[in-house]
Amino acid sequence: MAKTAIRVAVTGAAGNIGYALLFRIASGQMFGADQPLILQLLEIPVEGPQKALKGVAMELDDCAFPLLQDMVLTGDADVAFKDVNWALLVGSKPRGPGMERADLLKDNGKIFIAQGQSIDKVAADNCRVAVVGNPCNTNVMIAASQAKRLPKDRFTAMVRLDENRARAQLAKKAGVAIDAVSDTFIYGNHSPTMFADFTHAKINGKAAAEVIGDDAWLKTDFLPAVGKRGAAIIEARGVSSAASAANALVDHVRDLTTVGKVHSVAVESQGRYGFADGVWAGMPVKTTATGHEVIASYEMDDLAKSKIALTNDELVGERDTVKEMLA
Repeated sequence: MAKTAIRVAVTGAAGNIGYALLFRIASGQMFGADQPLILQLLEIPVEGPQKALKGVAMELDDCAFPLLQDMVLTGDADVAFKDVNWALLVGSKPRGPGMERADLLKDNGKIFIAQGQSIDKVAADNCRVAVVGNPCNTNVMIAASQAKRLPKDRFTAMVRLDENRARAQLAKKAGVAIDAVSDTFIYGNHSPTMFADFTHAKINGKAAAEVIGDDAWLKTDFLPAVGKRGAAIIEARGVSSAASAANALVDHVRDLTTVGKVHSVAVESQGRYGFADGVWAGMPVKTTATGHEVIASYEMDDLAKSKIALTNDELVGERDTVKEMLA
């Protein structure tokens, strides 16, 4: 029997990440090759972006995707989020030249207050939210704080791009296929302070640190390479990561809908792994039949604890900057 179509909202849908993402959702790569869907696409209510959005929709039509049953194009959040089962919050205000991080946090905070309220008001009862727009850990905290109807565990932010980057770097160093690398989890903020935990990573089932046998590389090359990879891509391409971010969101949502998958997700910390209660931090999460549960059993060595303390300090600082925005 054919499945009922799900409704998927995407914000910033005409942007670079949106453009790299929508065709993959519509082709079945995110929700499965047998899951029909309706895309509800939000762009800022300004002529240029709305016109670009129409062009993207025309291309989606021209792909003749069998799963794509309908599209809604809008500049109104209440229309975009109406009855959605998934809300993918990709759009956010980028940091401009000379802009302070505090200003960026507050400008984006306003966007995510409005979107959080709208989702809570009009989305389906089973709606789940994935935040990509940066600073995503703090944006998801703000959006979730607005929700009265939807529980906080429906809200996640994406650190999967960092996990994918970390796995790729380890695979390259060890000279193995990417599938050989497992148990590589991201702790903390999606920013250069995040901790890509190599201490529990495995390569072909063995401790990655032993296989690589180069402690100095892991600490002084690997960690900064993962943390600053986004900046390196901007330096090389002149624009920020879009295709790899879209790919990571496909992974993030697909694994959150696949029971048994263990992967890095930013969730409400609840004080786990030494994070302050109330911040949203990356950590290992296992997908369950009803949602997800944090795997809180990894023992952290002194290096890991010190790295987690640094990224926690940044998350707490961000929370303090936007505290008046938290409902």
